[in-house]
Amino acid sequence: MKRTILSLTAAAAALAAVTGVAALAAPGDGATAAAAPANGTRLPVQRSTLVCPAPSSSEVADTTYTAFAPPGAAAGADTKKGTAQLQPAGTVADSHGNAAGKGGKDAKDGKGKGKGGGADAGGTQIVPPPDTKPVVPLQQVGKPVTATTDSPDAPALTGSAEGLPAPGWTVQQTTAIAAGSGRGLQGLSCTAPDTQFWFPGVSTAAGRNDYVHLTNPDSAPAVVDLEMRGKDGSLTDSGGGEDITVPPRTTVPVLLSTLTSSPTDGAALHVTARSGRIGAAVQAADAKTGGDWLPPAADPSPGAVLPGIPADATDVQLVAIAPGDADADLKVQLATPTGLITPAGLDSLHVKSGMTTTVDLKDITKGEAGSLVLTPGDGGSTAPVTAALRVIRGKGDNQEMAFIPATRPLEARGTAADNRAKGSTLTLVAPEKGKDAKVKVTASAGGDGGTPATKTYTVKGGTSLAVQPPQPTGLKGSYALTVEPQPGSGPVYAARMLALPQGGLPAFTIQPLPDDRGSVLVPTAGQDLSLLTR
Repeated sequence: MKRTILSLTAAAAALAAVTGVAALAAPGDGATAAAAPANGTRLPVQRSTLVCPAPSSSEVADTTYTAFAPPGAAAGADTKKGTAQLQPAGTVADSHGNAAGKGGKDAKDGKGKGKGGGADAGGTQIVPPPDTKPVVPLQQVGKPVTATTDSPDAPALTGSAEGLPAPGWTVQQTTAIAAGSGRGLQGLSCTAPDTQFWFPGVSTAAGRNDYVHLTNPDSAPAVVDLEMRGKDGSLTDSGGGEDITVPPRTTVPVLLSTLTSSPTDGAALHVTARSGRIGAAVQAADAKTGGDWLPPAADPSPGAVLPGIPADATDVQLVAIAPGDADADLKVQLATPTGLITPAGLDSLHVKSGMTTTVDLKDITKGEAGSLVLTPGDGGSTAPVTAALRVIRGKGDNQEMAFIPATRPLEARGTAADNRAKGSTLTLVAPEKGKDAKVKVTASAGGDGGTPATKTYTVKGGTSLAVQPPQPTGLKGSYALTVEPQPGSGPVYAARMLALPQGGLPAFTIQPLPDDRGSVLVPTAGQDLSLLTR
C-alpha cells in the first residue's frame, strides 16, 4: 500500500510537469513552500486568477483599472500569446439587505427581488452586474491597459490569465472619491483567491464603516466564516459571521459592525472558507480621515515587515495579533535611511494569544520615510503574529488615511501597476543588518506610449530606501513598476505609495509589493509508475 501511494504521488508530479499548469499562489503558502522538493524544474504558472471588489457606491467616484503582465517569463513558458481579462460579478445583498452596501434601492431586506435581480437555487437574492463585457483585456505582456468607470453600481470583477500573461499578471484598482465618508484616494491590488485571510486594523468604532468584500471566482459555491478579535479576545457575537454562502462568480459585502455588539477600534478580522475559495478585501470609510482598502496581511509568522511609511505621516497606529496558542514578545524597530532605531518608549511589545494589541506610534517617521520591522524579542519568542498599520497624512479637516499590512518578501519579482507621471514613491527595505539588498526596478512602457527604463538600487542591510522610481522615456498614460531582487541580494520588501492630492487634501494610497509567485517548482517524477497499470 505504501508503495502504491508513492507511485501515485509521482504520477501526479509527472502530470504537473507535463501540463505546466498551476494556479497563482495566494497569500501565505509558507508551509507549502517549505515542503517543496529540493529537486525539480521551476516553470511559469500557466493560469492565474484575480478578484477585484466593487470599488465604490459614491456618485462622485472615478475608478481606474490598470492591468499588466511583466515580460520575460521564466524558461519553459508557453509561447502562445494567451489571454488575461476580468468579467463583472453578481452581488448578494449584505447583512443589512443592501445590494453591495449601496442603500438597498434595488433590494428588499435581502428577500425581495431587486431591479433586474434574481435568486439562486437556495433563495439567495443576487443582483446581476449592470454589464457583462470583459474589463481590461490584456493585449500584450509588458504594456499596461486601462479602463475607467464613474458608475456607483460598478460591480466586482473576477477573471483569469492563461498562457504567457499568467506569470505576474496584476490588476490595480484606483478610486478617487471627491466627497463624503471615505473621500480621498482608495487603491487595491486585486487579490488572488485563497481559503483564509487575516485583516489586522479593522474597526467597528463610531464614525467608521468597514465592509469585508467576499468574492467567489469559481463555478461552485463557497461557504465562509468570519471571526473578529480584539484586545480581550473574540468580538464576534454567537452565530454571527458563520456559514456565509458566496454563490459562484458573485460577491458578498458584509458590514463588520453587524458581527458584534461591541464597538471596537484596533480589531482583527479572520476570514476562513470552509468550502471553496474566495478573494477578500476590507474597505474602510471614516467620516474624518477618509477611506482606503485594507488588503490581507501576510500569514502569521514569528516576525513581520511593514514597508512604506511616508515621511510626512502625522499619525501611525499599529495593530498586531497573535492568533496561535502562545503569547508573542516582539522587538519593534523602525528601518530608516540610515539604520534601525527603536521608537521611544517601545523597547518591546507583548501580544497575548488570540488577542490584538494596538500601539499609537504617532508621527514615528519624523520627516524621514521608513518601514516598521517586528522581530522576535530577546526571549526568543517564536509565536506567530501578523500586523497592519493605519497611516494618516494631513491635519484637521484635511486628513487622509491608508493602510500598510505585513507583507511577504520579494523572492523573484513583484509589480505595482497604475503609476502616474507624478505621485509615485517606491520604498525598498532590507530588514536584516549585514545583508544588503540589490534590486532592479523596471518602469514599463506607458499605456499610451513610452520606452521602458531600468534602474538598479542597493539598499544597505537594516535600512529603508524611499525613491522616486524611474519613468519610461516619453511617457504617455500610466505605467507599471516591476521590482526584481538580483543574485546574491539579501531579503527585501517593497511598497508603492501613489499620492494624488485633491485640493488641500493629501489623498494617497499604499500598496505592498509581495512576490508575484509567477513560477512553480514542479518536482522530478519518480521512476516507478508500474503500479498504475496493475
